[in-house]
Formats: sequence, C-alpha cells, structure tokens
Amino acid sequence: MPHTPSSHSEKRDFIRMRIDTEVSLLHAGQVIAAVCLDLSSGGMQVQAPEHFQVGDQIEVRIDSDHPALKGLHASTEVVWIADQPGGQQKFGLRILAMH
Repeated sequence: MPHTPSSHSEKRDFIRMRIDTEVSLLHAGQVIAAVCLDLSSGGMQVQAPEHFQVGDQIEVRIDSDHPALKGLHASTEVVWIADQPGGQQKFGLRILAMH
C-alpha cells in the first residue's frame, strides 16, 4: 500500500495510553463521575452518563491512591462526541492546561 499524505495525517500526533480509570468532571457547578478510557499528553477519551457539547469547557480530576504520585487536574475542551447505548456519551477532550 503506497504512503499518501492523507494516510499520514490519520496517524495520531501523541501516543495514547489506555487507562480505564475513574475521573471527576467539573462542569457548570456539577461534579460528574466518569471513566477516562485513554490518555495522551494532548488529550483524553472519556465516557460519562451526562451529555456535553463540542466546545464545552470541563475541569478533569484523576485522583491518585499512591502517596508518591500526584493526581491529575486539567482544564479541557470537548472536541468530539459519540452517543453510546444506555444514555452514556463518549467524548474526546483536548487538554488546555495542567494544574
């Protein structure tokens, strides 16, 4: 298969790490329990029972149970959405800032 510019553009710019861990989403004064499916240095894929829209700004917290590891706190923006069965929603978050 020949290499084309479009096939190269389909490759991810960041390595993603599958983590499947619980996260807290802070949005519009609410704290929402969700699951982070994968994480990279540029963003994350999350599944939640709430519905968001592209462009929504969400604070994400991933707590650490290990005393030597600090948890993650990031300001993010929803960049894509995929509705799931049972009222769930998967969405991609771009990391805007780490705190």
